Amino acid sequence: MVTQTKSCVASLLLVSILLHIGDFYPNNEVSSKGRDECKLTEHPSLSMPGAPIYQCKGGCYSIAYPTPLRSKGTMLVQKNITSEASCCVAREFKSVTGLYNLKLLNHTDCHCSTCRHHKA
Repeated sequence: MVTQTKSCVASLLLVSILLHIGDFYPNNEVSSKGRDECKLTEHPSLSMPGAPIYQCKGGCYSIAYPTPLRSKGTMLVQKNITSEASCCVAREFKSVTGLYNLKLLNHTDCHCSTCRHHKA
């Protein structure tokens, strides 16, 4: 009887510890709370009085996961981790002249899309 009680207490203690650790592990909702949404933001260094310059700024998503075995077999250079991401990019923009007669792209609309450095 004493052995069963000790085993039960140990099991409950282990479950309690695992649940406590699980509370600290970020899930998708919690990990995205600190990120800004993808939106237009005025660029203070490039803007002139009466002629604001806007840029797309904010977070979209990024995920990494173990590479599936069937995909590993088709890779020229095998890797253990596969990642996907989208970045906050301009959907529409206008060419304008900014400070010091620099040609700038003034963003007018933003969205999450494939990151430029991921495109071939």
